[in-house]
Amino acid sequence: MIKLDQRTVANMDAVLEEVCGGLPHGGDHETRKHIASQVIKAARRGNDTLEGLKSVAQRALQELSSCQSA
Repeated sequence: MIKLDQRTVANMDAVLEEVCGGLPHGGDHETRKHIASQVIKAARRGNDTLEGLKSVAQRALQELSSCQSA
């Protein structure tokens, strides 16, 4: 397991809060969990920039939205 530095963890936290902030009540547990897991995977693969992680989080949210509307 790759240990993530403090900057990466701070970026991950900021991205999760920003992306879920637009959801009612900040998003339910399962939604936040899915987005966070995708962000963690990306960070462990080396995608640790704020913009890169934000893109991953938005894509994860879109995946959930498309599954729920289908």
